[in-house]
Amino acid sequence: MRLYFVRHGESQANLRREFSNTGSKHPLTEKGVAQARTLAAAFSAIPVARIYSSPILRATQTTHLLAEEVHAPVELNEALREWSVGIYEGTTDALGWELHSQVQEDWFIRQKFDSRMPGGESFNDIRERFLPFIEEIAQSSEAEDRNVVLVGHGGLFAAMLPVILTNVDFAFARSHGFSYTDYALAESRPDGLWCRVWCGVAL
Repeated sequence: MRLYFVRHGESQANLRREFSNTGSKHPLTEKGVAQARTLAAAFSAIPVARIYSSPILRATQTTHLLAEEVHAPVELNEALREWSVGIYEGTTDALGWELHSQVQEDWFIRQKFDSRMPGGESFNDIRERFLPFIEEIAQSSEAEDRNVVLVGHGGLFAAMLPVILTNVDFAFARSHGFSYTDYALAESRPDGLWCRVWCGVAL
């Protein structure tokens, strides 16, 4: 089985630097739509069995443009949404972004996995929703020799992919961030999930 972890296209929230990790407030920009169409064209020759998507608007729009090209069924799943920033949702507050950075440093550098923004999710909270979802996909009776696409968010993937990928750690993930519609390709092997490509870098 091959899993493609895809980040969504550019959205209005990204341009506004607004926390928008719930609901359907901010669609893709024109550039984001173009990015998603380019991604879809790149996937046109890949037999995709299914696409899973975060329910957040920028992800679902990216997903539907991809699905139109590859003709794959789509399923929305809460496990792929971006991590909650709590009371800073819907704001552009500079203090919120400062805390956002501090929490990620707590997770990735200090291994303080219970750290969170006020009212938001901790690393452990995210792991509790993400890992069972990935395990269910990997253990599916139809998993062998399938291509599955998972459309989500840069923050989520930076936090969770080093947990599930045997050959990727937090330091690598932090220094090789996801641009819009970049993806990581993981392959299922007897000893776990191995990353073959991370945002254009072959591993």
